Amino acid sequence: MALEEKVVVDSINTLEDGCINVRTATVILKDDVEISRTFHRHVLTPVDDTSGEDARVQAVATAVHTSSVVAAYRTAHDL
Repeated sequence: MALEEKVVVDSINTLEDGCINVRTATVILKDDVEISRTFHRHVLTPVDDTSGEDARVQAVATAVHTSSVVAAYRTAHDL
């Protein structure tokens, strides 16, 4: 009986204000058969540091978090 745990980013969504919703799934496999799956969600704003995120999340953030999006977010939230 071999148990394995995998954590994967399975959903990346962007919002109009530049925020990015990220969902990760923790999958437990027993002999390569999924026996459990749980989810965790977090939000990245245009002013957040994304350097510790998954490479795909970083790529989306680079594309979405342009200087104009960051400036608009800062203005809207008095940052």
